[in-house]
Amino acid sequence: MTEETSLLLERVHAAGLTDVVAVEPVSGGLAATAGLARRGDGTQVFVKAFGEGLGEPPSEDAFVTEAEGLTVLREAGGVATPEIVRADRGLLVLSVLRPRPGTGAFWEQLAHVLARLHTSTRHPRFGWHRDNWLGRRRQVNTWEDDGFAFFAQHRLLRWLGEPRVRQALDAADRAALERLCDRLPELLPVRPACLTHGDLWALNVMATADGRPALIDPAVSYTWAEVDLAHLWTTAPPPEAQVFFERYAELTGLDPDWRDRMPILQLRQHLAVIAQFDPDWGAAELVRATLAPFRHRP
Repeated sequence: MTEETSLLLERVHAAGLTDVVAVEPVSGGLAATAGLARRGDGTQVFVKAFGEGLGEPPSEDAFVTEAEGLTVLREAGGVATPEIVRADRGLLVLSVLRPRPGTGAFWEQLAHVLARLHTSTRHPRFGWHRDNWLGRRRQVNTWEDDGFAFFAQHRLLRWLGEPRVRQALDAADRAALERLCDRLPELLPVRPACLTHGDLWALNVMATADGRPALIDPAVSYTWAEVDLAHLWTTAPPPEAQVFFERYAELTGLDPDWRDRMPILQLRQHLAVIAQFDPDWGAAELVRATLAPFRHRP
């Protein structure tokens, strides 16, 4: 047992799950340490923790807001999510999901799930009733009536104060981002707010025991549906996912130009990656490429 899994086992026992006999590490998570905890009856639960030796928690409510996001996706949006066993400051315990199958049929099913989420949860304002967390950084969800103002202030410009972003982007880059924000009403269509997953890349797509699409690790808010679409589109989805984009576009009536908008919408995620990780897997270069047309005043 590694030091991290030993600490996870201690945390699980301290939380009252004393029948857990072992924890196996799980790879893939970037913000916290995770594992599969085996209980005395042979069943398993998924456990995730911050804390001593596991990285300090970004906030006391990080796991609570994550659990809230899972619940609202399931109850309001009809999305399959893991069941919440426990959520507190130091520990998140969830039911175990399966890896997603590598089939086009699965991704087509996900298109129906996401289209239903986005079209059935429209909201008159942009934001959420409290801030939550995107990885280890606060996602600011202050309510706004205007989607362009919300996206500019709370999804793009919000990152300019982060130390790693200040280091990665020079003054010309920051000025270009501000110009892009000023021109958002020209660059993006008017769209309503809806409930979004908020961190929807392929690794956060899993499957239920009977093979239905299920989602994990949300950073929910009411914002543009295409924020979710952009994250999947720009993070190297597997080849079998192509049917997802075709079917989602049909189900939601997307215009033919939707692909052209994806780099602008994904700026939010690239900036979040720069703020949290070194190296940033090329995020700064992608940001600069998207900002290139805005580096000079028209």
